[in-house]
Amino acid sequence: MDIVETSSFLSLLKTLLDIGGPVVWILLGFSVIAVSIVLIKIWQLLLLSPESTTTANKAITLWKQNEPERAIAVLKISKPLDELLALAMEGLRQREIPVSMLKEELQRVANLRINQLRSYLRPLEVIASLSPLLGLFGTVLGMILAFQQMELAGSQVDPSVLSGGIWQALLTTAVGLAVAIPAVLAHNWLERKTERVAALINDGVTQVFTHAPQQKTARLIADEPFEYAA
Repeated sequence: MDIVETSSFLSLLKTLLDIGGPVVWILLGFSVIAVSIVLIKIWQLLLLSPESTTTANKAITLWKQNEPERAIAVLKISKPLDELLALAMEGLRQREIPVSMLKEELQRVANLRINQLRSYLRPLEVIASLSPLLGLFGTVLGMILAFQQMELAGSQVDPSVLSGGIWQALLTTAVGLAVAIPAVLAHNWLERKTERVAALINDGVTQVFTHAPQQKTARLIADEPFEYAA
């Protein structure tokens, strides 16, 4: 039964591609690219766990208790948030570089990690924007052909031919929307996760600066907390 259903689906897909023409083929390519991007981003999120704050919260608690070595030890450097916290804690603990230079380095690393999380989001956004426009373009072309046929038929116009041409033209708009809607949802979801990671980095690194165990260092940085700027 599954083989029969699969065969029927493939046959229907081939028919739709033949009817829709080049526009539907382009939209099909867009859908494959969009699905590939979403799968890559999901794999990246599972690998990095950028929104996980378990180890970060433990480290910040130990940092506030004036145990910097233990705080740094519990962090997992593979996570963007933990990496930034480790850099901030190590820099403040050793005090080998000025606080201003430390903040510049943290800003550089934060920009790099956030840009890595935003990778491939622009192509997904382009697909979400272009797909309905391509679908509309295909519909306009189909309507032009349908009315050309009606003009050639003269007074003996067959309504079934006209209606058939119209639904074939509207098919490309439907396919364009079918590609664009999931792409928009996926893009907004991934963008929101990136914004949340940036907010977590802001919050975590600022806590490290404002609760530095060394009182001298704390006085130097209390009036100038870290803030990630996208």
